[in-house]
Amino acid sequence: MRTRRGLCYPRADVSFDKRLVKRRKGGDLTVTATTTATATAAGEQMFSGKRRRLSPDIAGETDLFDSLPDDLVMSILCKLSSSASCPSDFINVLITCKRLNGLGLHSLVLSKASQKSFAIKAKDWSDSAHRFLKLCADAGNVEACYTLGMIRFYCLQNRGSGASLMAKAAISSHAPALYSLAVMQFNGSGGSKNDKDLRAGVALCARAAFLGHIDALRELGHCLQDGYGVRQNVAEGRRFLVQANARELAAVLSNPNSGLNNRAWLTWNPHAHPNHRHASGPGCPLLSDFGCNVPAPEAHPASRFMAEWFAARGGTPGPGLRLCSHVGCGRPETRKHEFRRCSVCGAVNYCSRACQALDWKLRHKEECAPVVRWVDEDDEVGNGEAGGEGNQNVVAGS
Repeated sequence: MRTRRGLCYPRADVSFDKRLVKRRKGGDLTVTATTTATATAAGEQMFSGKRRRLSPDIAGETDLFDSLPDDLVMSILCKLSSSASCPSDFINVLITCKRLNGLGLHSLVLSKASQKSFAIKAKDWSDSAHRFLKLCADAGNVEACYTLGMIRFYCLQNRGSGASLMAKAAISSHAPALYSLAVMQFNGSGGSKNDKDLRAGVALCARAAFLGHIDALRELGHCLQDGYGVRQNVAEGRRFLVQANARELAAVLSNPNSGLNNRAWLTWNPHAHPNHRHASGPGCPLLSDFGCNVPAPEAHPASRFMAEWFAARGGTPGPGLRLCSHVGCGRPETRKHEFRRCSVCGAVNYCSRACQALDWKLRHKEECAPVVRWVDEDDEVGNGEAGGEGNQNVVAGS
């Protein structure tokens, strides 16, 4: 009997004497006995021959990957995780073999993973994705702490766990986490109106601005200019706003993929936008409250996740609650009238000054029109001067 490869099955299990019978011409029979030891030796010879043919050591096909030390493989995986442009770049390595899966889930490798490694789409959210982010956060990855904290706080409504994860990232001087905590302090997110802490919000903004966060620097400038949570200092506030505009322009110009091939950002016509209340300066957009006409920065994966999460659920976070009108933000209200409303048109609302400034440049400056009276979503009539819960009003052009 032969195998699929055409080889005969070995007869190593022969436990009886094999008798060969030959018939002579005279009719006598001659019986020749072959001992069991002979058959067993033949079977062992066939087994040894098969090993010689298939053994990689003898054939010169040794797997060199198994000879690499774990330290070298982990160093390569750290470089891969830190430079991954999407989650699949890293996940495909983990499912290659058992060894790469074990080394890839080491805390040292997970702590180096980039923020794009956590750019999970809301439609692909699952328990396994949650566990992966939790592993990275436990390994000390600040980006994972911030991303999972935002998802838990705003999407899964696990306020305490989400805030603690963002605080963990903020302790490690993660600027987006510091700014997000500042927005939560300004709005009293996750609590009541009385839970606002303006001074804490200003302090967090100052720390994030010191680390180079442009939105935090712009928010701090508005706080100083308006005396919101800090002693009013108009000159210092204007200086911070100009510095934020300059940093924003420098970030775009230093990016080769920005596509900014013209000098449209230098032009500024205040008469083209009659609703702009602070068109000060000698026609230079750097002196405005919104900066130059440059492309909006790429949204953080956590912000994109929240925008997709609530878009898939009808575009509302809950009854009577609204999303931030800036498309790249995704933050929802945690209670009614938490966000500030545009005091000119009353049609948009923002979680922060930074989102208002970005949305103004992207679309709202073309849509904002003053109205005498507007009707709220709860059929409450406003007079164009109301903000959110007594917050600093969001003024178009400010």
